[in-house]
Amino acid sequence: MASHDPITEFRTNWLPNISDDGLNRLFDLLKKASPLLIHGAFTRAVPMGCLASHIAWNHPNTCHLSHEAGIVWLSKIAGLNPATSAVILAWDRDGHSNFELRSDLISACQDELDHRAAINMETEEEKEAVVGC
Repeated sequence: MASHDPITEFRTNWLPNISDDGLNRLFDLLKKASPLLIHGAFTRAVPMGCLASHIAWNHPNTCHLSHEAGIVWLSKIAGLNPATSAVILAWDRDGHSNFELRSDLISACQDELDHRAAINMETEEEKEAVVGC
């Protein structure tokens, strides 16, 4: 069951399902407060889309989709109802003009990037240890 807190939902349901490319893309767009990152709709005109759409356009299972990509990614990959997602509802209210929400999303993305980098480093060290035997 999804949390009503958008950042908890983002960390719990979104981040584990975002591809590395999608995470990097979203992080970059959030940091820049990019006009390509819209609110109030999943897409306007490609490449303008909401959080879920940009993630979906950079996910191997949904990258072939256009306007419906965000909806499909949320429902099929993240397991969330797009109409009740706390992240979507919060983003649609204010978009990137809500500095606190955007900052919290940036922070969550940075934490996830750091976590993935640490896992990749551990994996590389394990590979080197096996090769060195």
